[in-house]
Amino acid sequence: MSVRPAWEVRESGAGATSWFDVRLAFTDGARVDLLAVLSEAGLSIEDVRAEPPLSLDDLAAVADWIEEPLFEACGSGPGPDQERESQARRARPAWPRGVEGRLLVAREYRAAQEDGVDPVLAVMGATGHSRRKSLRLIAGARDAGFLTPRHARR
Repeated sequence: MSVRPAWEVRESGAGATSWFDVRLAFTDGARVDLLAVLSEAGLSIEDVRAEPPLSLDDLAAVADWIEEPLFEACGSGPGPDQERESQARRARPAWPRGVEGRLLVAREYRAAQEDGVDPVLAVMGATGHSRRKSLRLIAGARDAGFLTPRHARR
């Protein structure tokens, strides 16, 4: 993760508002670039670009991912209540295991096929897992009979 100050605006009588360029790079090649605004009111995100696209749950968790490094970069820190709250949350929501998880993978896969987008990327975005793990989940959904076999059996 890298945090770089972009610019700062000081208002008369009020505190400063600072913009930061933040980049999250993951080991599986995924990347999230965003523009964060830190003001007296708190932390907000103005622009997000992610490759592969983030699920809605991951998008909601982005602020938690960047909060501590962002506060460290600007020289202030979150309060003790905020520290406890951020430790209680997970970076990625729990994905159901077993039959329910395989069924959800199959639904994501089929919905992506119908929309004409890459089904593996859709499963990656929904689960928050790497490409390799997503392919394993898809294979499990195929083995369970929720998806058609890849090749015709002879």
